[in-house]
Amino acid sequence: MTALLLIPAMILDAALGEPRSIWSRWPHPAVLMGRLIAALDQRFNRGDQRRARGIAVMAALALAAIALGMAIAALPGGWALQIVVAAVLLAQKSLVQHVQAVGDALRLSLGDGQRAVAMIVGRDTAVLDRSGVARSAIESAAENFSDGVIAPAFWFLIGGLPGLLLCKITNTADSMIGHRTPRHEEFGWAAARFDDLLNLIPARLSALLLALSHGWTDPRPILRDAPLHRSPNAGWPEAAMAMVLDVAIAGPRSYHGKLTDYPWVWPEGRHDLNPDDIDRTVAALWRGWLAMLALTAIVAVVV
Repeated sequence: MTALLLIPAMILDAALGEPRSIWSRWPHPAVLMGRLIAALDQRFNRGDQRRARGIAVMAALALAAIALGMAIAALPGGWALQIVVAAVLLAQKSLVQHVQAVGDALRLSLGDGQRAVAMIVGRDTAVLDRSGVARSAIESAAENFSDGVIAPAFWFLIGGLPGLLLCKITNTADSMIGHRTPRHEEFGWAAARFDDLLNLIPARLSALLLALSHGWTDPRPILRDAPLHRSPNAGWPEAAMAMVLDVAIAGPRSYHGKLTDYPWVWPEGRHDLNPDDIDRTVAALWRGWLAMLALTAIVAVVV
C-alpha cells in the first residue's frame, strides 16, 4: 500500500517542487519543524545532564512525529493526505533547482557561483575557485539526494507517513543541533546518532541507485572511498556520484578560516571542474530518482 502512495507523491514532488505561491503565504512543514526544534533547544539545552536532556527531546520528537503521521493516515481520505504530505516533504525538485542554480551562477562569474553555493554548503565559499564551487555543489547534491529524497522515500515505504515524518524530524534535528560544537555536542548527540542510524540503509541505497542507473556494476571503488568520509553515511552517495561523473570530489576545504585536509574521493577522476559538471550532476540526480521510482513500482507489484 505504501508503495502505491509513494509513486504519485514522488511524481507530484518532481513536477511541482515547492511552489512559491503557496510557501510564501504559509510556513513550510520543514520550517515548522525547525521552529519547534529551535524552541526546544532554547528551553532544554542548559544546565547539567545535557546529553540526557537531548535524548529525551529527541525521543519526544520521534514519538510526536509517529503519532502525527498515524493521526493523518487515520483521517477520512487519509490515503490522499499521505500522498500530499509526502510530496511536500520529498525534495527532489527543490534539490535539483538549488544545485542547478549554482551552475547557472558560476557561468556568470566566480563571485556569483560562490554566493550561490554558499546557500547549500557550510564551508568557506569565498576562497573557492571555479573547480571548488562545482565540487562543493556536486558533494551537496549527492549527500542531499540521500538525505532529502531517498531516505524519506525509503522510510515511507517501510512505515508510511509515520516513517517519513520520523525521518524528516530527525534529519532536521540533526541539521540544527547535531553538531560537535560546545553548545550542541552533548545536547545534540542523540539527534546526530539517530540520524546516522536512520540513514544507514538509505545512504547505501542511494549509492546503488546512482551506480546502477549509470550502468556501473563494480562496487569496489565505492567500497574503497565511502569510508574515507567523516560521516558514516554521506560518503556512500558522494563516492557513487564522483564515480559515475568521473570527477574527483572532497579533498581539502576550509571551515571558519581553518583548512582541513580531507582525502579525495575518486582521486583518479578529473580535478578541473566547471559548470558543465554541475549540469551532469543534475542529470545524474534525475537518473537516480527514476531508479528509485522504478524500484518503488517493483515493490508495489511484488508486495
